[in-house]
Amino acid sequence: MSTHEVTNQAPPLVDYDVYGADAALREGVARYAAPERLAEIDGELGELGRAAGSAEAQHWGELANTHEPVLRTHDRYGNRIDEVEFHPAWHSLMNRAVSAGLTGDAWTRPDGHLRRAAGFMVWSQAEYGHGCPVSMTHAAVPALRTDPALAEQWVPLLTSRSYDFGLRAPQGKRGVLAGMGMTEKQGGSDVRANTTRAEPLAADGEYTLTGHKWFCSAPMSDVFLVLAQAPGGLTCFVLPRVLPDGSRNTFRIQRLKDKLGNRSNASSEIEFDGSTWAQRLGPEGRGVATIIEMVAATRMDCVLGSTSLMRQALAQAAHHAAHRSAFGGPLVDKPLMRNVLADLALESEAATATALRLASAFDADTAPEREFRRLAVAVSKYWITKRCPVVAAEALECLGGNGYVEESGMPRLFRESPLNSVWEGSGNVNALDVLRVLAREPQVVEAFLAELRLAEGSDRHFDTALKELLTELADPAELETRARRVVERLALLLQASLLLRHAPAAVADAFCLSRLGGDRGSTFGTLPTGLALAAIVDRTRPAV
Repeated sequence: MSTHEVTNQAPPLVDYDVYGADAALREGVARYAAPERLAEIDGELGELGRAAGSAEAQHWGELANTHEPVLRTHDRYGNRIDEVEFHPAWHSLMNRAVSAGLTGDAWTRPDGHLRRAAGFMVWSQAEYGHGCPVSMTHAAVPALRTDPALAEQWVPLLTSRSYDFGLRAPQGKRGVLAGMGMTEKQGGSDVRANTTRAEPLAADGEYTLTGHKWFCSAPMSDVFLVLAQAPGGLTCFVLPRVLPDGSRNTFRIQRLKDKLGNRSNASSEIEFDGSTWAQRLGPEGRGVATIIEMVAATRMDCVLGSTSLMRQALAQAAHHAAHRSAFGGPLVDKPLMRNVLADLALESEAATATALRLASAFDADTAPEREFRRLAVAVSKYWITKRCPVVAAEALECLGGNGYVEESGMPRLFRESPLNSVWEGSGNVNALDVLRVLAREPQVVEAFLAELRLAEGSDRHFDTALKELLTELADPAELETRARRVVERLALLLQASLLLRHAPAAVADAFCLSRLGGDRGSTFGTLPTGLALAAIVDRTRPAV
């Protein structure tokens, strides 16, 4: 029986250009791209942005999370196969990501890190879980390049734009995916406590592995970088799923993890049984040093992933507020809702500016830029991933009860939001990494401070906060206890410096006053009066 017409419901945010709707992202790409390549990069990102905002891609995301991966340990005859089965929607998402260069462009094209970072942020807004194997594959390249022979074998396949799923001999595939296995149950982030053993074989550089990995990313991948204890200490190894002769390496997937979010992606526990074959990557005892470039790249992707998620959460909230009326007019015009949306927009813009600045540092790859990013990646990974869950929660609330309903997509965003603060080192691990840099690498600290000082004199709140930071850094007393406070200050000053130099005055002024000046409450929507809130919100709202 019909009881009423459906009115005053926001239409779905669909069939729009994710890239074109994001002014901060477009401006950042224009800032760092070589002028002669900007039109090409804009065209590629616009095409990807329209695909990410399409009804088809959004449906793929829903299906991939509804129909979660399934572990098949044995075939019908009882043979051990250790395969992970995915819904076709997952493969569609992966195919588009790989064909868009999100696994390889950073290493093969001019402005590659910038292209890839912007593309990763755009395409991740269609679905977040498949970003894990995309990230792992991208990040394996710099580690493999420490060994020319292994790099020659694997890097062309890892950087291919062909998605070729399935366990087959790598030399017969058009492209491959990479995973990583570092974490063990007794050590967690303390990988030096790993107990997986590596026994040398007669052939130089070849070993067999025995042990258990508590978290193995993307277990359906073709090749893995793993850490194990060799006779000379903790060492990095390259472990293929399928051996050159076409037989399967011993790689026992014990179970898939039942996770809070990231449901479309398979994370697993795996066993090596003493016959698992691997090749050494780098010298024995230098495992952490060898794999550190992979960790730096995946930490960077934590920044990109959280920035992408915050942007999508903001876009959904602003879109809803623009189309929903309450108390006599559109929600977006209500002063209190506008305050909330503007506050969320400041967080999103600051994260976007930071992510693209980091990408530009990877592209430049000069000594000063390497020193800058050494500290900036750890600082940004800590802070931006911490802000993501609170942004997602507040954006969900902007939709009211509709946001709490699974069909809105907001619950999936919210469940995804804590992941990157855990992945590749929790907040404490990253904060301690920052402390090590502060204590041991003065040239890195100076490169970071030089970036901050580019905005000196632009805002009194910024100048005061910078002086306070320098005072705090000069005091070594109980520095570990204060580590999170110090890292937060470093992150906020980096974001403020970037916004003061590159963002509209309305954005930069509001950010500095609220984040550095202390004129803000403890929740979103507590920006002080007198700021250009309408201009901030209008700049971020998708025109759909």
